[in-house]
Amino acid sequence: MQQKDFAFFPGCVLSQAAKESKMSLEAIAPILGITLHEIKGWSCCGASQAQDVDPLAALVANARNIALSEGMNMPMLTTCSTCMLTLTRAKDTLDKGAKDRINEFLVKGNMKYQGSNEITSLLWVLYENLDTLKAKVVKPLSNLKVALFYGCHSVRPEKAYDSKESSTNPKSFEAVVSALGATIVPFEKRLDCCGFHASYPAVKSVQKMSSQIVGNADENGADCVVTPCPLCQMQLDIYQERYQDARGSEVRKPIIHLSQLVGLALGLDNEKLGLDLNIIDATKLI
Repeated sequence: MQQKDFAFFPGCVLSQAAKESKMSLEAIAPILGITLHEIKGWSCCGASQAQDVDPLAALVANARNIALSEGMNMPMLTTCSTCMLTLTRAKDTLDKGAKDRINEFLVKGNMKYQGSNEITSLLWVLYENLDTLKAKVVKPLSNLKVALFYGCHSVRPEKAYDSKESSTNPKSFEAVVSALGATIVPFEKRLDCCGFHASYPAVKSVQKMSSQIVGNADENGADCVVTPCPLCQMQLDIYQERYQDARGSEVRKPIIHLSQLVGLALGLDNEKLGLDLNIIDATKLI
């Protein structure tokens, strides 16, 4: 990969609750030739909830976020799957006829949505640059068995991503992790929902869903579960003790971010990758 500059949209969760994801991303980026320029003045994407309450306000907010990145003349990158989906859907709506109306709001802030910017994710950037990734690996993860958890918003709905890859049989995550040298275990739950957005209204159902994901990874011999989505990581890591206790399971499994796994293969230590901040101990993976 040649030196690549991105307008970086961290989203709310990377700013606080999943700051280890941001730490690890910022640690691996310069090694991979990626320069992150955090978008000044970005705001919450709405996390697929605000759209149900006030779709117009949510669309204006995301048009503003994209317009800010357009002003930087760089493609927009996020590592949050929900942010990726929300921003991508907003762009699609704007490009299919809503742009002029929404720009009536943005003009009050001396802004304008052009529709000129690409929106991408860390997973897809790595997938599109596998040769560069392989060349940078200094510590192949050959002794690590991993279960790959896509979660919902990384690949679904397929239509929202212009069929970038199959939502029922995606390949990008597997290709990236294979480039790191890790062993990918069979994992029937890899495309399941983690339950994040239903944690409060349907707690018992979510307990079961999350526990089954962790249990399935353990049944197949995984040392850890890796996900490209910080919301999935939070759901399966922060609440794991509580949910496993509620389900009568003694299984405990480290849940780590894609950027953390990449960092391990690049030879970075636990502190730089924030692995000491994970709730379920992930510092002994290597």
